Amino acid sequence: MNAPASAAHFEALHQDSDDPWGVFSRWYEQRKRALLLAALPRAHYGRGFEPGCSVGGNTGALAARCGQLVASDASDAAIARARGSLRGLPNLQLETWSFPQRWPETPSDLVVLAELAYYLPPDDFKAVLEELPRRLAAGGHLVMCHWRAQVGDAPTHGDAVHAHALRSLALAHVGGWMDEDMRIDVWQNGGTTSVGVAGGAQEHGGAQ
Repeated sequence: MNAPASAAHFEALHQDSDDPWGVFSRWYEQRKRALLLAALPRAHYGRGFEPGCSVGGNTGALAARCGQLVASDASDAAIARARGSLRGLPNLQLETWSFPQRWPETPSDLVVLAELAYYLPPDDFKAVLEELPRRLAAGGHLVMCHWRAQVGDAPTHGDAVHAHALRSLALAHVGGWMDEDMRIDVWQNGGTTSVGVAGGAQEHGGAQ
């Protein structure tokens, strides 16, 4: 197991590159973003939270689905880059926060952990899983999305963090996606878990 990467490590990555993971240029990242957005059970959320937003690869698309979105990263350079590319979004609040030490004060309707959980020290990830039911509003959703292979500078890998979450989270698992490269899982904090029922869908079959 690798040692957890430090905040200084991520600051150096963002100082050295405008887009360390190619979130705006790689087809993998574009496809992952489309799958993540498709996995969201609701068309719109009141309050969203995206910790570990890096340079904002997913942030603009998530802001379009939220009334208010707080996106944070521990790297000053990452947040500066995100501010530059996402300028003019009135519903977006970008913060230089360490996670999980800082959360929004108000519970969120949506929390997105994308390519973040396997970088957290094990004790921090455990604390996140214990804290999430309190940080999610009633009926709110958690989405986790991670690369499935071992990441060179991460202490664990995507399958491990998702398996741990599936075992430990006091939330209802309501769906997801998995292929050779990535895994997406969605949990809900109480309420109706059927998208069709929540949206007023009627039963199929028979003349109307």
